[in-house]
Amino acid sequence: MEQEDGIRKALEVHPCYNEEAHRKFARMHLPVAPKCNIQCNYCNRRYDCSNESRPGVTSEVLSPREAADKVGYVLEKIPNLSVLGIAGPGDPLANEETFETLRIIKEEYPGLTACVSTNGLMLPERAQELYDLGVRFLTVTMNAATPDIGEQIYGSVIWKGKKLSGREAAEMLIGNQKKGIRTCAELGMVVKVNIVMIPGINDAQIPEIASEAKSLGAYIVNILPLIPVAGTKFENRRAPTPSERKEMMDLCSADARMMRHCRQCRADAIGLLGEDRSSEFVHIGKCTAGCGPSKIELADPAAEGPDGEEILVAVATSDGKNADSGFGNAKMFRIYASDGKTVRFIKDVKTVADAPVAGQGHKGRVSSMADLLEGCRAVAVSEIGHMPENVLLSRGIAVVITRSDADTAAAEAAAAVLL
Repeated sequence: MEQEDGIRKALEVHPCYNEEAHRKFARMHLPVAPKCNIQCNYCNRRYDCSNESRPGVTSEVLSPREAADKVGYVLEKIPNLSVLGIAGPGDPLANEETFETLRIIKEEYPGLTACVSTNGLMLPERAQELYDLGVRFLTVTMNAATPDIGEQIYGSVIWKGKKLSGREAAEMLIGNQKKGIRTCAELGMVVKVNIVMIPGINDAQIPEIASEAKSLGAYIVNILPLIPVAGTKFENRRAPTPSERKEMMDLCSADARMMRHCRQCRADAIGLLGEDRSSEFVHIGKCTAGCGPSKIELADPAAEGPDGEEILVAVATSDGKNADSGFGNAKMFRIYASDGKTVRFIKDVKTVADAPVAGQGHKGRVSSMADLLEGCRAVAVSEIGHMPENVLLSRGIAVVITRSDADTAAAEAAAAVLL
């Protein structure tokens, strides 16, 4: 009874689960989980897109300690903060940093509600751990009820060190999602199920997903519109119209409670749902003195180069410590090697000084800078234009947009190639 009272009180101040609360109470997403164990055909986790508000976007990735320190600072500025959420930019359950962060905030901020969002792949095996760490609110994104639809939405799944694809991947993911939702509901957690509405693929199945989510114990269902993102398989698919989405919610409301005030928040969102203030707090609590680890683990043992071989990645930097430069204005590139498990620094490569930044001279500079990256499979930058990005892609060099310390950026670049 005491637990139920506690959850009822938390519901009163949770802006995502209570439509009235979102006008009064703020939430803070802690971007501590960059690694992901599935590839959705609509997802492109390009960091530092300040004009975008969608899952998977963040201006920085924080360590658990940095995240906790930042909470203290934000609380001073936003005293109506009620919820601390971990929603990426990857999948929280694929990152041990998620669990370390939960341990810290449970001890240091017991008055705030802990909330986690996940794709559900690892939920059955980690549900009890989440509960023990104080998580009572959980969101699971479930876009298909059957593998024939799921295999159209998910490109791949990393499970127990093995990369799955097609129907096998969809079966594993959907089966774990259903089991995980039921387990969490039985533990006493309040579960929200997100469904991305993709016209022509899963829209006809959404009523079935919503109904099944309710039967598994979900408290509320949130039907989100597809956001076509450049660089994804679904970049040319259309989003549902507002009226199509409303009609779908109205239809599904006969079987499940609907969330109708979602803003598809960034992984580092801060403030009221309709007033994201994350840009005010970028790099608060973030170490900027080059104190990152010399080696950083990547996402999964399955993300290894062929036969354990290393690949090279580069980071655009002005100071040798942070990924803080666009491709065209980088003073140097830090070159790293990765075997898929860790990254290690190799050397710094300085760029040409005082070269033109526009016109034909600029094109020549871009080509010359791309030459400096010969042998690299990916480069991490804080920003890049379409022309230089196309030049790099034509040379087989993937581009990752981020703004973090150089070591973390190298890990992100390696993961973009190896996952």
